[in-house]
Amino acid sequence: MSWSISWLGSKKPGKQRAFVRNAPAHVRSSLLCSRVSDDVRQKVKRRSLRVRKGDKVKVMRGQFVGKTGVVDRVDTERSRVFIQGVEQLKRDGGKSLYPLHPSKLLIVELEGKDKRRLVEAKPVGGSK
Repeated sequence: MSWSISWLGSKKPGKQRAFVRNAPAHVRSSLLCSRVSDDVRQKVKRRSLRVRKGDKVKVMRGQFVGKTGVVDRVDTERSRVFIQGVEQLKRDGGKSLYPLHPSKLLIVELEGKDKRRLVEAKPVGGSK
């Protein structure tokens, strides 16, 4: 299955996975978005943003629910985020970072003062 921008969606999970798997890099990057906490939402005027290295995030689902940490690495190829402090124990006794999907995260604090992420967005609900 080749990737098409005119794809309208399918109920079949296999086709949904194929759409994401075959998507080009610029589309795959947009799939790395997470919800934004209420206080950050007031600043950026957006409901979700792309996760970046250095952002402080909170895990909302899974075995690490409630843990907060700084994003160490973002794997765009596999759509996974690695967070400092969210680690799994290896058989040899060492630790490795645990991969999480960005939809299971909440951005608590943004990294730095990136003007492109803090642009003034249009008010929600249209203009009146």
